[in-house]
Amino acid sequence: MQSGVIARAPSSEREVSRPAEVGALVIERIAAHSRSAPGHIALIDGATRLSYGQLEDRSNKLASYLRKAGIGTDQCVALHMERSADFVIAALATMKAGAAYLPLDPTTPIDRVAFILSDAGAPLVLTHRAKLPAPPCKNCRVIDVDGAAAAEIEAQPVTPLMGVLPESLAYVVYTSGSTGRPKGVEITHANLTNLIDWHIGAFSVTSSDRASHVAGLGFDATAWEIWPHLSAGATLYIADDITRRSPQALRDWIVAQKITIAFIPTVIAEQLLHSTWPSETALRTLLTGADTLHRRPTGDLPFALVNNYGPSECTVVATSGTVAPDSSANGKPSIGRPITNATILILDQALKPVPTGEPGELCIAGALVGRGYRNNPELTASQFVSYEHGEGKIERIYRTGDRAQFLENGEIAFLGRLDDQVKIRGYRIEPGEVVSCLDLHPDIETSAVVVRETPEGPMLVAYVVAAPNTKLLASSVREFLSRRLPDYMIPAQFVALASLPITPNGKLDKANLPAPGSENILPNTSTGPTDSAGSDGKNDASDLEKQIAALVASLLGQPSVQREDNFFMLGGHSMLGAQLVARIRETFAVKLTLRQLFGAPTVADLSAEIARMTAAKPAAK
Repeated sequence: MQSGVIARAPSSEREVSRPAEVGALVIERIAAHSRSAPGHIALIDGATRLSYGQLEDRSNKLASYLRKAGIGTDQCVALHMERSADFVIAALATMKAGAAYLPLDPTTPIDRVAFILSDAGAPLVLTHRAKLPAPPCKNCRVIDVDGAAAAEIEAQPVTPLMGVLPESLAYVVYTSGSTGRPKGVEITHANLTNLIDWHIGAFSVTSSDRASHVAGLGFDATAWEIWPHLSAGATLYIADDITRRSPQALRDWIVAQKITIAFIPTVIAEQLLHSTWPSETALRTLLTGADTLHRRPTGDLPFALVNNYGPSECTVVATSGTVAPDSSANGKPSIGRPITNATILILDQALKPVPTGEPGELCIAGALVGRGYRNNPELTASQFVSYEHGEGKIERIYRTGDRAQFLENGEIAFLGRLDDQVKIRGYRIEPGEVVSCLDLHPDIETSAVVVRETPEGPMLVAYVVAAPNTKLLASSVREFLSRRLPDYMIPAQFVALASLPITPNGKLDKANLPAPGSENILPNTSTGPTDSAGSDGKNDASDLEKQIAALVASLLGQPSVQREDNFFMLGGHSMLGAQLVARIRETFAVKLTLRQLFGAPTVADLSAEIARMTAAKPAAK
């Protein structure tokens, strides 16, 4: 057994045959494709089809507009947009102007958006005011790219701008922070170029490929989906929100669009592994990551499954490996080996390498390590540290806080977190940030937040102790949190406790936190789990409402729900919403959409909408 192990990408991997433009910046590669194949389709977003020539011209015009607005090197331009071709144009234009694009998911609560804009020091926000509410911008300008500024943007020249350097920032993405505040990760063009070079070489991406874009804009995997494939001259297909959240619909869409390479977050990817795939499936590579992979593929799948690992601070991917079908294998699949120009170290508390098979902290060095945290030098200094190898070489490493170990075959096994950080639906979450918001509630004395495994995947559970002489309702707590946190950070269930269990050392005793059950789940309403709102029978729930209530309760793991309960206030989110829509379609044979669910989120309103659609079906014939 070796005394200590450090893993680097093998030299043979660095010598993989790659395109001539290897090492070029993403903006240079896309410009080259616009010259060599201007009519080749770059983006397909529903009915919108954008060629490389159009993508180049539109992004150059917007980049010139940004430069004239005073935007330059290492500034942030926030993009408050939906997932769309327009988002890609805006992000590319921002990078061409020399600045870093900052994605703002439109579903993010307004208070969180306000903090991010202030913390990033973004002087400008690009948005679509006709589609989205105005972002909370105190010290920055909001530009509606389809509004008053549209004519001025269109009048700009299509000549490419110059002056973007490898060390310039490409993008900034905000992740959950242990202090209760999100933190902005800064990624340079050199970091992004390393990801692009590795991806194109490792998966043999060419201009004939069709790649998917399904990740949410607040998820750093979006950068992985977009830029390597456009850099290779491939066509990027943007899935709609209903499709990307439903495993069945996503599989059908991938097959119908003849997608050849796709990234799918782990929770959905695991379900796709057990789906039936037609023989004409064009998909050859299914990339996954964001959560721990528990399943292995079956031997009859038409594509290769590749498991990936990497924190936002290290440009999305640090390790990668194909998961071979093996029904007899014990334990979870590994996270593979280091990607090109990456060094993986497993270190003890003294930052010394541990032997193969021994657990330690996973640390990362190499070209993929980002610059640090936006406007936070103290946190940067604590997480991005100097490391001296035995041979006297000093490298800058990122301490992930993840536990891992080297396996005998050289692959890496992921063992969880050293601290409490978790991932839910692909998003990194610090439970401490959720606790910080819960404890702001005037009726909550103290709280704790943990993750519990369920058949549908990991679930965030909050344990709350009510202040004296108060009555807590889960619906009001969810509403309170929804004004401060994005939906993926809001616990799915709330458990009421008289007090939190404590260890003899005075710490929270997580092992003795009770499992959620009908006897301890915080009620959603003050009337209790009844079928009616009154004794006179006027508001009795109909049979249809009872069926819908049963579907909602089953999906959310609730003992019961009432006719006025709001699906999203009960802990439902867009991914669960897509599943509810699918179940309703199967049960009632109506083509309900996620948008309709957002408009009719209560059991009563949803039942009325389904009744209306059912009654209208004969008239539509």
